[in-house]
Amino acid sequence: MLTTPAQPAVLGEGAPPAAPPRPRTSRYERPALAAIAALAALLSLWGLGHSSYHGFYAAAVRSMTDNPVAFFYGSFDPGNTLTIDKLPGFLWPQALSALVFGFHPWSLVLPQALEGVASVVLLHVLVRRWAGVPAGLLAAAFLALTPVAVGLGRSVTEDAPFVLLLLLAAEAVRRATERGGLVPLLLAGFWVGVAFQCKMLEAWAVLPALAATYLVAAPRSLGRRLRDLALAAAVTFTVSVSWMAVATLTPGSARPYLDGTTDNSAFGLVVGYNFLTRFHTVGADAAGTGSVAPNASLRAAGSGPGMGDSVWKMFSPGLATQTGWLYPLAALGLVGGAVALWRRRAARTDRVLAGQVLWGGWLATFFLVFSFGSVTGHTYYMGVVAVPLAAFAGAGVVPAWRAALRGGRRAWVLPVALAGNAAWCVALTLWYPRFLPWSAPAAVTLALAGLALTAIRHRPHMVAAGLAVGLAAVLLVPAAWSASALSPRYNQPGSLGRVGPTSHRTGNPLARLDPAQRHLLAYLTAHRGSAEYVAAIPGWWSAAPYVISANAPVMPMGGFTGRVPYPSSARFRRLIDSGRLRYVVLSRGDVLAGHRDGTLVGVLVRWTAAHCAPVPAAAYHSGDRTHRLYDCGPAHRR
Repeated sequence: MLTTPAQPAVLGEGAPPAAPPRPRTSRYERPALAAIAALAALLSLWGLGHSSYHGFYAAAVRSMTDNPVAFFYGSFDPGNTLTIDKLPGFLWPQALSALVFGFHPWSLVLPQALEGVASVVLLHVLVRRWAGVPAGLLAAAFLALTPVAVGLGRSVTEDAPFVLLLLLAAEAVRRATERGGLVPLLLAGFWVGVAFQCKMLEAWAVLPALAATYLVAAPRSLGRRLRDLALAAAVTFTVSVSWMAVATLTPGSARPYLDGTTDNSAFGLVVGYNFLTRFHTVGADAAGTGSVAPNASLRAAGSGPGMGDSVWKMFSPGLATQTGWLYPLAALGLVGGAVALWRRRAARTDRVLAGQVLWGGWLATFFLVFSFGSVTGHTYYMGVVAVPLAAFAGAGVVPAWRAALRGGRRAWVLPVALAGNAAWCVALTLWYPRFLPWSAPAAVTLALAGLALTAIRHRPHMVAAGLAVGLAAVLLVPAAWSASALSPRYNQPGSLGRVGPTSHRTGNPLARLDPAQRHLLAYLTAHRGSAEYVAAIPGWWSAAPYVISANAPVMPMGGFTGRVPYPSSARFRRLIDSGRLRYVVLSRGDVLAGHRDGTLVGVLVRWTAAHCAPVPAAAYHSGDRTHRLYDCGPAHRR
């Protein structure tokens, strides 16, 4: 497979060849790609019936299936009280899936699995146009076997659609750069704008790579290239801010309150809460943006070994075990490709140069953004980094493989790179010595065998066998980690995208009502009368079971962080006085915290405990001593 000419010999002998011709479809390409796509589908779809609900997102999806307002704004609760603390675009496919297949854990995971498979196929399409068919197939296989890519396909997070949309934008830029066409460039701007609906300003991090690719390599005059980029930027901006514009122009009384904000503003949600607060370690200040400050515990949660806020974070086991397995081979593709372009003095419009700028810019930008931006240990952010790593690794292996088969001074580069990459993989596994302990010695054995075989220089077939064994040594550990996702012991679909020893989940207790909560809900429903809400409940985690299990119209107070000033004291009193709200459910922790909590929710908790009558637990047959129901109706107010 690797002997098909597709890319200049990065590390070969003699005069550098000319730029490669446009790759043609080979007989093995489609079957090989189908096999890789089938592997990606297996790793993402296997065990989907054992999926679990993500408490926060599942409640929102359940609510979004109720009415168009909830769907468009991403309401957390059926009463359209509060949105989630992000833009809702990534949940739209999940809500549509729930409408088609019913509200089940697996129906919420299914869209991400399909998006992950599509990303693997699309990466092949992009890389084959840049570096040839073998490199494209290798890149697709590398991505399919990367743990974070598998995790995204089994999660409910926003990164699976986000990665696919950015790949669609890159493919459009590739076509625009080759042909100098405006229409595909505008389409790229559209895709980035749609990606903005998933990850907000993070989507714009790909723009330097896309713009540089077109500006450097498009066969048009400089003025034409600048004009085209300006038009594409206008499309990107328009599509990106479309949801924000609608939310801003709609009166607050006609839509849900935007979580994560102090002033119910889309700007505060996107720029303050979901951007500036992520860069607090480098001095970014969200004050004045209308943003709620995140809890310190959320910043540090699940950081994992070696995590921090610097470039070294990207090499820490907490992230690198999910994404960075291929750092050495990706470096081979990045450096080797740059050397090849320099040696043959590539023209500005060279297709290989365009690919090098695209993937190099993509990798550099996101690598730096995540190095200094807080990701709080959420490895699913790294899915967008895995894409250029896989692309460079595939593009680096192929020419170095040919150089090794030809012999000469550069023949040693790939065997050493494979051995070094295998050693890096083994080093990462040592942080988790009890997880698949056989994988490290097996990888070492394969790497040594590969080096021994490649040392037999007078027999080319032994060299080829040694390279294949060395490549297997590199892939063994990440493939084993990815395959562990097939076991519910190590990964449960519906989780947050992490695959491996720290991803074990036993289901989500927020996804179902316990017996005490069922008794309480039955009482609330029977005595609700004409009230709009069955009850108000501080904290999304306390409200989520009622939404997920029963689609009950509860009012969550305080948003995701518990610090959102909604409902205001005045609105809370108006709801009670008008009869739209009668009951409030408080936990013992809510009451205790309310006495020292300076947030608005704390004020509402104190007012409820002081002015509303507690309902005896015997009235709703509950043995739960941790929660108390308060009746704030006119006849029961103190």
